[in-house]
Amino acid sequence: MENNSLYQKSSIRRLPELAKLTPETFKAFAEFDKLALSDGIIPKKTKELIAIAAAHVTGCPYCIDAHVTNAKRLEISKEEIAEAIMVATALKAGSAIAHSLNALQAYDGENNEDLYQKSNLARFKELNQLSPEAFRAFNKFDLEALKPGLLSRKDKELIAVAIAHITGCAYCIEIHVKNAKKLEVSREELAEAIFVATALKAGSALAHSVNALNAYDL
Repeated sequence: MENNSLYQKSSIRRLPELAKLTPETFKAFAEFDKLALSDGIIPKKTKELIAIAAAHVTGCPYCIDAHVTNAKRLEISKEEIAEAIMVATALKAGSAIAHSLNALQAYDGENNEDLYQKSNLARFKELNQLSPEAFRAFNKFDLEALKPGLLSRKDKELIAVAIAHITGCAYCIEIHVKNAKKLEVSREELAEAIFVATALKAGSALAHSVNALNAYDL
């Protein structure tokens, strides 16, 4: 029977073909990816947790497989991985709810050239009035996902900042960078977390090239 799966674990073995097709570019990305995920001010363990969270937002099964395997080698537990995934889930949902501020502006005919005004954050209270039960349920989930557990609040805010850069949510970046600063996260730590996010977002595109190769060869 023909296998119709578009995501086979073995497909990732085709990645070296891309290195032959675009050798210099592939080499440059591989060097960047290695550096972004290596030990720095943020330890490799935390970076792998950020990577796992990021892979769930980019929706890259190859990346999830690779970074969970890396995390297991670092003796990261299933529970720690689950906490990281829940932060990613809260931030992906949070991006959607944050963009509702733009929806309210558009509905009221108040959108001007600047679509991301900090003052729009005050309109969150309107969502509580328009859909109170769902709004309260989301807030409860968001608070639960970000509170300290096996992962510290600091690590969770670093994950949150990274994910906010992947979702491209200016409001989320504003909120979680401020939260991180209150926890004495340094600019250097912020930068390292952002580069992990950058590597994973780019890595997702690169990993999916194996699907492109498979499709091209059909």
